[in-house]
Amino acid sequence: MRLTREDVLHVANLARLEFEPAEVDQLAAKLSGILDYVEKLGELDLEGVEPTAHVHEIVNAFREDVPRPSLANTEILANAPAAEAGCFRVPKVIEG
Repeated sequence: MRLTREDVLHVANLARLEFEPAEVDQLAAKLSGILDYVEKLGELDLEGVEPTAHVHEIVNAFREDVPRPSLANTEILANAPAAEAGCFRVPKVIEG
């Protein structure tokens, strides 16, 4: 499917994009190539092929959620730029 300059300019206008005249010609050619490829994919015989969401089967790779010892509070706050009452001290970001 060949896109014209007018097609590209129309889509660019809808997307609120501006392009130089040379860029419009390049985009028309590249977008036409993409649409040609999509048309070619439409020619595939997919009879009997189950639809899938992913190419590869997805397996949950999370570890089992079990409690375990953590670092001591003093170790955690050792490199903090500021600490107060055993917590990270952060600058106030909301006026009020």
